[in-house]
Amino acid sequence: MNLALAFVVLLAILVSVADAEWDDAHATFYGDINGGETMQGACGYGDLFQEGYGLETAALSTALFNNGKTCGACFELVCANSKWCKPNAGSITVTATNFCPPNYSPPLNTRWCNPPNKHFDLSMKMFVSIAEYSGGIVPVKFRRVKCQKRGGVRFEIKGNPYFIMVLVYNVGGAGDVTSLAIRGNNSPWIPMQRNWGQNWNTGVRLVGQRLSFLVQTSDGMRMTFVDVASENWGFGQTFEASRATLNFH
Repeated sequence: MNLALAFVVLLAILVSVADAEWDDAHATFYGDINGGETMQGACGYGDLFQEGYGLETAALSTALFNNGKTCGACFELVCANSKWCKPNAGSITVTATNFCPPNYSPPLNTRWCNPPNKHFDLSMKMFVSIAEYSGGIVPVKFRRVKCQKRGGVRFEIKGNPYFIMVLVYNVGGAGDVTSLAIRGNNSPWIPMQRNWGQNWNTGVRLVGQRLSFLVQTSDGMRMTFVDVASENWGFGQTFEASRATLNFH
């Protein structure tokens, strides 16, 4: 695909994401104003400050989380029709980084994250940006939007010589990775399996080879990153890929 066509395809994808229709949900918050309890989580991310997500994050209910497949996606929210909404607060944009599990214990009015409810459990900072702290829970309007990230896609390599697990994060555009493949300089492309959240694994031995990655997101965009890690890469290291070949699948 030439650069002009790639740009047209990418622009069409981003416009379609940005034009997503608004839907109804509710929002609460967890943790403290500094992000306590919001780090790590069911998407597999670690220190959200170091990984570029900061406090602009949310844990999603079962109906939105999709067994971790929505991890990394971005949403725009506005507080809607509540006395607890802050006047002229505008909207916030958050990235899905965690799961808000269902609660089947009484009382019934705390089962916000239970199916089929669409619910965002925000960081406290994000919640109080649009609603009063004392509101606790507020109705919101939300829609999917493109993710705006700084820097390149990052790959954290974990595991051992017989089991490679890769956390992929800081993905712009659609944000949610739907497939990941890895290739050594002496191997073909190897599809990786979703382990949990945005952690992907393979049992193929690739130690001592340069590593390339093929990332596909939910909008069909495929990004090929060549020789992201040199032959002497090690487990526990993170590599940032700033240049990619784009293709729409």
